[in-house]
Amino acid sequence: MATITLNRSNYYHNLSQFALKTGSKDKIAIVLKDNAYGHGILEMAKLSSEFGLKRAVVRKVSEAKLIDTLFEDIIILGGEVEPNPKYSYAINSLEQLKALPQDVKIELKIDTGMHRNGITMGELDEALEIIKQKEINLSGIMSHYASADELGSEYFYQLQNFRAAKAKTLEAGFKNVRFHIDNSAGAIRCSAFEFDLVRLGIGAYGYNHMDDSFDDFALKPVLNLYAKRVATRALEKGQRVGYGGEFVAPKDMLVSTYDVGYGDGWRRGNALNPFITADSGAILGRVSMDFISLEGDKEEVCVMEGAMSAARHFQTITYEITCALHADIPRKIVD
Repeated sequence: MATITLNRSNYYHNLSQFALKTGSKDKIAIVLKDNAYGHGILEMAKLSSEFGLKRAVVRKVSEAKLIDTLFEDIIILGGEVEPNPKYSYAINSLEQLKALPQDVKIELKIDTGMHRNGITMGELDEALEIIKQKEINLSGIMSHYASADELGSEYFYQLQNFRAAKAKTLEAGFKNVRFHIDNSAGAIRCSAFEFDLVRLGIGAYGYNHMDDSFDDFALKPVLNLYAKRVATRALEKGQRVGYGGEFVAPKDMLVSTYDVGYGDGWRRGNALNPFITADSGAILGRVSMDFISLEGDKEEVCVMEGAMSAARHFQTITYEITCALHADIPRKIVD
């Protein structure tokens, strides 16, 4: 079966870069949602805890329950709400706020310009009044950048809105509230980190998607994908490989199948524009559900060393490449 390796040293390098940027590892809330962007939620949670991180971000309660012994504080972005002293829930609307059960900690999300989730800036006064009346535990005020990785004024527009939301919250008398808007790109871009947390996602896993005009911020990919040889055959010139026979052997050659395919979350792609693996072998013909074909007979091949080259080849983003890798692929921590 295919195998994923997770490089501990690279991961700790990335976390250290952001700890330097924010001034403290205590300001990092590691994002482990969606199986830690495909890296493996349990594996990455344990590495994060060993590094000294105390805060995590997940998508739903079921993910929080998998890792809650490893962290002091978990922000849950969606799904059902279950009171727990460690859990704090992102609240995106006045209706959601009014329907909250007792004894729930919340992170009130404000739409500062992304126009996806969160209350509007104009609803903030009403939201704060509801929180006071219902005696809701307001743990944090949060927002999310739409395009911190791109040149343009949108970043500054959202930043100013969030600063205004912070000021209004403090003027309303709220204390012991944390404020957080920064994702990986926001933390990389800021000249001086000014808020209480960075919700650190893709940057922790080794990818810097900032526009080339920004200063370099060196990160190291954590994940590699390997596959093992299943079978080998000697092809004669002119013989075809796989479904549809789209690859025609240009010479007599050895061809082997390896145990990864779109059933494992690898992209099927286009056989006429083959992906070149990290071991410099072109995938021959169509990708099958459980197999790819490569020239040679190596026992194991590195299909993907980091996700950047695959993302460029398939004209997508690293997030989609890693998140697609199935949770049942064995993951092994290496140094």
